[in-house]
Amino acid sequence: MNPQHEGCCAGAADASRRALLTSSLGMAAFAAVGGASWLLPGLAQAAALTREQRDAMTPDQVIAMLREGNERFRAGKMQGHDYLAQKKASAGGQYPAAVILGCIDSRAPTEIILDTGIGETFTGRVAGNIANDDLLGSLEFACAIAGSKLVLVMGHTACGAIKGAIDGAKLGNLTGLLEKIWPAVDATTFNGERSSKNDAFVDAVAATNVRRTVDEIRRRSDVLAGLEKDGKIKIVGSMYHLVGGKVEFYT
Repeated sequence: MNPQHEGCCAGAADASRRALLTSSLGMAAFAAVGGASWLLPGLAQAAALTREQRDAMTPDQVIAMLREGNERFRAGKMQGHDYLAQKKASAGGQYPAAVILGCIDSRAPTEIILDTGIGETFTGRVAGNIANDDLLGSLEFACAIAGSKLVLVMGHTACGAIKGAIDGAKLGNLTGLLEKIWPAVDATTFNGERSSKNDAFVDAVAATNVRRTVDEIRRRSDVLAGLEKDGKIKIVGSMYHLVGGKVEFYT
């Protein structure tokens, strides 16, 4: 509904729907569309996730929620987030459903491309979406202490860190970071020019790097591997395609 082009009755209806979302009855009414979404597209999201809502979700339902958010982003039908209301609602506690390990690339802001609001996801970002000790500790905090149900590693196409690793770039502390990506370059099977100038090869290495990071998390974190083995969380990879905006999940 566009209140600028509708009459007073439409404006009153929109206000009524927004009020509904702030009530406990309203939140219950929108709490499970297909077992995943808890809000309908186009309505203002005025509240943060509650512990009860988050705890009632399975890891697969969290993945479905993020898929649906990405579909809204791609369709230009994102939620009307009331960030001030979400800030107030989450000030006393946070119950994110997922923790996302993404790249620092300015074109890949995970909260936007997955259409999530304040209090819905933890986010860690580092060039090349690698899992170093500090990030592993952050992921462990998110799941083992704060209760998140999903670890999502998100790479993206045309990644500069991947290009730097392919080229063997060296620059200060960046050198050590890129060295962590080198194994993905060698492990990528590719028929064609293995060059940073070849976009297809860059994206193939980025996908390999995501999968290796997922494996690295399981290998290096007994905490997260144990939670996944017990069915309490899932650790999955994904790739964000800059052209088209689709997030491809590796599940």
